[in-house]
Amino acid sequence: MEVGFIMEHFVVTLGRSCGSGGVEVGRTLAKKLGVEYYDSKLLRLASDDSGISEELFARADEKLKKTLLFKVSRKSYGGEVIPPESADFTSNENLYNYQAKVIRSLAEQSSCVIIGRCGDSILQDFPGLLRVFISGSYDKCAAREAEDHAIKLKAAYEKVDRINKYRADYHMYHTGKVWGHPGNYDICLSTDHFTPEECADLIIAALHARFGA
Repeated sequence: MEVGFIMEHFVVTLGRSCGSGGVEVGRTLAKKLGVEYYDSKLLRLASDDSGISEELFARADEKLKKTLLFKVSRKSYGGEVIPPESADFTSNENLYNYQAKVIRSLAEQSSCVIIGRCGDSILQDFPGLLRVFISGSYDKCAAREAEDHAIKLKAAYEKVDRINKYRADYHMYHTGKVWGHPGNYDICLSTDHFTPEECADLIIAALHARFGA
């Protein structure tokens, strides 16, 4: 699909269920649009910005997976970070806030595709934002995980359950919003019905509809 004219400055945030192929959709989309694509790079950029080790950011994610903190809904990031002299500088909340700060900075600098990390909520007031969610049926997502990672189907189902629960809990904890709920996104696509390239083309068509001429 020809990209054509889209507004000068836009950001696509892309949430995805485990095994849906959302990463491939995001990379394909960014390539077609000729913009940067950010996923796990966000941890490194947040580390560079804060001076906190990237390992600590990754460890904070793992720690949150094992706590009951997800039972508490929180308001979305509002621009605050805790200074280095504070005892809470490396708290889970502050680590998240640094990631959010980096996401906002990237969005303000140039057009890009951002996958995960509550980008849809962090950038909710950004005028050029298109929020996308990529999903797939339970069986097809598990089958894709089994094939892509050479694991047994039973283990793939368990992985899909575990990761989807974590993403839903993480999103609820940090934003107070339901992860994957259609009302929280501008466009939702299923890779059961569309290839990653077709998904990318549909997202580009949505960008034209929202911001093109």
